[in-house]
Amino acid sequence: MNWLIRGGLEGLPENELIRGFCERCCAEGLPLSYGLVVIDTLHPIFEGRGFRWHDIETNQPETFEYGPTEEGDSAEGWRRSIFYDMLEQGHEHRVVDLSDIDSQRYSRFDELAANGHKHVTSFVHRFGEAGTMGQMDCVYSNWTTRRDSGFGEDGLAALRDLVPVLGLAIKSAAQADIARTLGRVYLGRETAEQVLRGKMSRGITEKIKAVLWFSDLRGSTAISEKMEPGEIIPFLNDYAQASIDAIPDAGGEVMKLIGDGVLAMFTNENMSIAKRAALRAEHRFRNNMDVVNARRSAEGRAVTTAHVGLHIGEVFYGNIGSDDRLDFTVVGPAVNEVSRIASMCRSVDRDLLTSSAFRNGLDATGRNWLVSTGRFALRGIGGAQDLYTLDPDILTDEVVAGKYARYVTG
Repeated sequence: MNWLIRGGLEGLPENELIRGFCERCCAEGLPLSYGLVVIDTLHPIFEGRGFRWHDIETNQPETFEYGPTEEGDSAEGWRRSIFYDMLEQGHEHRVVDLSDIDSQRYSRFDELAANGHKHVTSFVHRFGEAGTMGQMDCVYSNWTTRRDSGFGEDGLAALRDLVPVLGLAIKSAAQADIARTLGRVYLGRETAEQVLRGKMSRGITEKIKAVLWFSDLRGSTAISEKMEPGEIIPFLNDYAQASIDAIPDAGGEVMKLIGDGVLAMFTNENMSIAKRAALRAEHRFRNNMDVVNARRSAEGRAVTTAHVGLHIGEVFYGNIGSDDRLDFTVVGPAVNEVSRIASMCRSVDRDLLTSSAFRNGLDATGRNWLVSTGRFALRGIGGAQDLYTLDPDILTDEVVAGKYARYVTG
């Protein structure tokens, strides 16, 4: 119990908690041969995670994730599990002899028997309403032994005392995982780390120099007006995914989703590297868009392209808002300017526009890939400036396109 409490307080990951628990049980004479702990979570893709321990070498991974158990094979597997049966019957603890033919009705109990396990004891430890987070409302666990006589009364008593403490440590680790997941999903990876490190006070900001990205979809309002209401969100999600996949992969951070718009930034001590990363993200974004458009066209669904503006400038990065509702974002004239640059794409009929400040800081090769579209006064921005776009030969000449791809990905 002391080891579990220390492990929970120290923040040991779930697989280490279970491995350490099982090894210590065996060392003290509790003949465990297999352990399985399952806990639902709060995640945009997975319903929950499971953790295994074996007393012998196996190809099974220690940790696994599972999707929704509401339909299909997953639903059937869940309904055949002993945990489903225990919830239906209101049981918190069950002991099953695997030699009993009736035990085979539970999913995977036949595999346990075939691998030499003799008895299973199962627990369902439910949380109270205040301790529930999304679908994370209990910890499920199975424990097996190869001993013909089972765990015995002393062994079962020990498990009844110990497993709830393990469950509490697992729950603590799972809640930390959920906090990190929610931060990454809603704030972005780097911003989430800033918040989790304690930067939560209103008005705490830092002045940084960053490459700024603003993108939005071409003609999305007109396209949405022609769609069935149920198609609008999948339409926006498809294209948001295309940009959100491209930006972090290239080293950027998505700061905000604004309708069909995306605000992102790229930082580096060497701003030339940050600018090249932004061009790499834009290149990946176009490739992702091609894949999305090919799939949606094959499905007979609406397609579009996107406008991207790139700029560089000093911004304030941090918490802005009220005491109980903060937004961790970037603000400053440069943010307004990059959105204006993106909006000019419609006027000059180009998918990408960059400021002269963005182009000037690139290396010589990078500057040669960007050509002027003319000098423009941006709405609400003092002074006119040249705006640049990619050399049109990139779109029409495969050799040139290949050279550019090597530049941005090299």
